[in-house]
Amino acid sequence: MEIEKTLTVSASRERVWALLLDPQVMGGAVPGMQSIEVVSPTEYVAVMHQKISFISARFKLRTRIVEQRAPEYLRVEGTGEDTSVASSLKQRSEIFLSATPDGGTELRIKIDVDLLGRLGAFGLSVMKTKADRIWEEFGNNLAARLEGGGGERAAGEATMQAPAPVAPAPASEPARETVVQARNSPAPAPASELSSTAQDLRGRGWWGRLIGSLSGEGSAGAADTIHVELRRGDTTVSVQWPGARAEQCAAWLRDCLR
Repeated sequence: MEIEKTLTVSASRERVWALLLDPQVMGGAVPGMQSIEVVSPTEYVAVMHQKISFISARFKLRTRIVEQRAPEYLRVEGTGEDTSVASSLKQRSEIFLSATPDGGTELRIKIDVDLLGRLGAFGLSVMKTKADRIWEEFGNNLAARLEGGGGERAAGEATMQAPAPVAPAPASEPARETVVQARNSPAPAPASELSSTAQDLRGRGWWGRLIGSLSGEGSAGAADTIHVELRRGDTTVSVQWPGARAEQCAAWLRDCLR
């Protein structure tokens, strides 16, 4: 599948180029990007979540910059897979930056994607529609960061990760491991703010301990920021969640761990 899109922004080519090479900024601009690991200045490993029709996939993507001519041309190649949905992809991208008469920049991208497995069975129209939505959201996110001087990462955006080995889980434990960390703040959130979903889960063993920690029970303060890591094999997804929305975090975790 070949995709070609164009986006015009008010920033200069040099500024757009700098953002394109900043993995932290791009991790927050690309829809569905959940974590990025910098392997080298030209190679990255990222985890991306996308839902296509009724299938939700989390791809582990290995991306490499193979050619660059600052500040006008960038060529990137990458591969990824999600064994849970028996799908894989291979992509080749070219990005062209052209200065506009008013001092802005026209960003044109050409993408050639080969999608195999269950996701590859979807028709071209479905994939094109999904690509259009991703591009529109990416354009809005990139423009917001250019106007805001780069911006700060909001909760739930991709987080940077340094390479770190993951110890194998014992045979008696499930393949997926969840790590939840909460930072305390002085003002505890009342338990009444938890949704009915969280309340129902409160007394159920592991969930009871988790919901108790998210709601501030048994601790001096409520969670200001909830840090969640989901590990499956060699894939790690890292998400930061506002403590004030603990009930949504609990419901999201419940769906992820089903």
